[in-house]
Amino acid sequence: MAHSAVSQVSLIAPLNSDLSLRRSVLKVHNISFGDKLGVSFSPLDLKTKNGKSRSQSVVCMSVQHASTPKVSVSPLALEDVYDPPLNLHKPKEPYTATIVSVERLVGPKAPGETSHIVIDHGGNVPYWEGQSYGVIPPGENPKKPGTPQNVRLYSIASTRYGDFFDGKTASLCVRRAIYYDPETGKEDPTKKGVCSNFLCDSKPGDKIKVTGPSGKIMLLPEEDPKATHIMIATGTGVAPFRGYLRRMFMESVPTFKFRGLAWLFLGVANTDSLLYDEEFSKYLKDYPDNFRFDRALSREQKNKTGGKMYVQDKIEEYSDEIFKMLDGGAHIYFCGLKGMMPGIQDTLKRVAEERGESWEAKLPQLKKNKQWHVEVY
Repeated sequence: MAHSAVSQVSLIAPLNSDLSLRRSVLKVHNISFGDKLGVSFSPLDLKTKNGKSRSQSVVCMSVQHASTPKVSVSPLALEDVYDPPLNLHKPKEPYTATIVSVERLVGPKAPGETSHIVIDHGGNVPYWEGQSYGVIPPGENPKKPGTPQNVRLYSIASTRYGDFFDGKTASLCVRRAIYYDPETGKEDPTKKGVCSNFLCDSKPGDKIKVTGPSGKIMLLPEEDPKATHIMIATGTGVAPFRGYLRRMFMESVPTFKFRGLAWLFLGVANTDSLLYDEEFSKYLKDYPDNFRFDRALSREQKNKTGGKMYVQDKIEEYSDEIFKMLDGGAHIYFCGLKGMMPGIQDTLKRVAEERGESWEAKLPQLKKNKQWHVEVY
């Protein structure tokens, strides 16, 4: 992809001081350009907590005669650490962070409620893309009275610089866990997910106990900026991939200039359930040679046999390309509910056999080469 000289311009643009409006989708911060560059302004419709829309003028991420500018980030000292931070805050001594914002991500026709939650850690719980935070919800452990609740792990949905590009926040993508009685069909509040409901009900300013960061399996390998990364997610499993893609396509990171291919497969129920779709669609428009995005909408699309379209059906659709990419050293990542893996593994095995290969031989080789990354829950 050709880059003109002015493509190094950094875009930053705060919407205003109202934290409820400091939205993460298509976030741009503090603008700084030369006098002669043309900049277009467009309204961005923001959903507030009560569901009402507030339109704000923000700087469009396009500058005339230039490839897409990227956002400046700080502190760049976060790039200087050789090893990822691990378990800086343990369950017995968690860090008390503060909720910045809680925004509903899905539309009215989505089954369930998924929220984007921004947490201010003040730079005290640094992390890398692909890691997780532990959250300890308030209250005591019902199985061990007098002790705190158990830690719940959540994949981080932002880069190490956070949604405000200052290294002081982390974002989580959380689906509210509710339980329906199979006999009555009614919601049983006694069995609801304690931590997901605590997070989704949080308000700006609320305190939250976090542990970690943890995890190394989903770290983004950056040795080769021309590498291919195939990302397969169901639902909130898209969280780490949002972090990868912001690092690749949104942020101006001097030590990482991505020139490879990122290919995201996202499986959700319907259009209203799509997560961060505006953000991903923008990358598709701005970086058509470096980003591909395929959605599997199980309640709206049909697979080739007329059944529901799941993410493994999309993988099968592009299986020849995917296998060739893996043979060429591509990394493949899976994140989401653990129930996603059997169907995906069956599909990959069947495709391998159709190609005259043994999946039982191929999978260990991918793992040995550190091309295979799985985080399911």
